[in-house]
Amino acid sequence: MRLGYGTNGFANHRLADALSVIADLGYDGVALTLDHNHLDPFGPWLRERTAEVGRLLERHQLSVVIETGARYVLDPFRKHAPTLLHTDGAEQRIDLLQRAIQISADLGAEAVSFWSGILPPEVEPTVGWQRLVAGCEQLAGYAADRGVRLGFEPEPGMLVDDLAGYLKLQAEVGSDALGLTLDIGHLVCNEPQSPPDCIRTGAPYLVNVQIDDMVRDVHEHLEFGTGEVDFPPVFDALRDVGYTGLVAVELPRHSHAAPTIARDSITFLKNAQIREAQR
Repeated sequence: MRLGYGTNGFANHRLADALSVIADLGYDGVALTLDHNHLDPFGPWLRERTAEVGRLLERHQLSVVIETGARYVLDPFRKHAPTLLHTDGAEQRIDLLQRAIQISADLGAEAVSFWSGILPPEVEPTVGWQRLVAGCEQLAGYAADRGVRLGFEPEPGMLVDDLAGYLKLQAEVGSDALGLTLDIGHLVCNEPQSPPDCIRTGAPYLVNVQIDDMVRDVHEHLEFGTGEVDFPPVFDALRDVGYTGLVAVELPRHSHAAPTIARDSITFLKNAQIREAQR
């Protein structure tokens, strides 16, 4: 199992320093969130800066997936807005995601992960769904033309918040480019199936995995061992379905102690894999 760590958990580090620490701790890859402090997708000389990140990744022998959930990258007043669902500004989200797709192509990344967003209160659910399908169709075509896989992530509280919602979206978009991102904590938080069953159901589309601990009905990313996730069966299911992508730690609110938490996380996950092998 190839373990990675999300750079959104290293928000107080320069990207070069974060990559160095992550590699030194023994991770195989990174989930790189495009943000103002880590490869700003709207800053000048983007292709040149992307090439420099590519050289850093090669130097540290790190694989990469691209994450697009930066909080204020589009609007300094509204977290995660605008989304594909908004009446005004959806084109800004499309632009961001197309930039992410191009960065992914330039870096040879394994996937670009994104989500639907929260349905704005003034938007009817049917209208929001139509906007989401149309946006995903546009993005899937753009990604397919560049040989990039998208990983759509069901996110608690958003319009598409569970695996069933993703499967409905995938069926309507109908593109192989629209793969699936699963966050293991989310599977405990709000899915009716067990995490291993969700993995098996989503396996034909699975291109990206995020991992963290969580408890039922509370969308809070927790350090490993402090929630309700039973990790050995999760690793068993990922092996059973032949998943070979990154499994990246997703602790976006833990940057204050990033090196320590990253070290503790890889120790915990490797021990969980050992327990899985002994079952």
